[in-house]
Amino acid sequence: MSDAVAPTLQTTLGQVRVASNEGGRAVIEYEVGPHMCHSGGVAQGGFVCGWIDAAMAHASIGLLPDMTPMSLELKVSYFAPARPGRVIAEGWIERRGRATCFAEGRLTDPAGNVLAKASSTIRLIPREAVEAAAKKALG
Repeated sequence: MSDAVAPTLQTTLGQVRVASNEGGRAVIEYEVGPHMCHSGGVAQGGFVCGWIDAAMAHASIGLLPDMTPMSLELKVSYFAPARPGRVIAEGWIERRGRATCFAEGRLTDPAGNVLAKASSTIRLIPREAVEAAAKKALG
């Protein structure tokens, strides 16, 4: 698939908009499509994880825009199924150091019911170093 027709990560995840991203907190809205679901119209857990992970990464970038967040550890607890329609992923930074930060997040439905929660340990790497390594790897 060429880059001209390849979907973006945001498109693949069903991102509608970044509702807010400031002060180490981010809120992103997603649209769950039937193609993201398995039996019974339940969103596949990898999407749920990806939505919360993206919100936590945005929260990190909001605090340190020159750093690229890389997940070292990610734990997700699923409480209720995400179904087709709108969901809201929230992420925030609980504690930040120079090279590592600890983030938490959750996924809710529009009524505010918590569908899943997550925590992540994030390694902060200078954006320039990440971009240089990607360029070298792609030749």
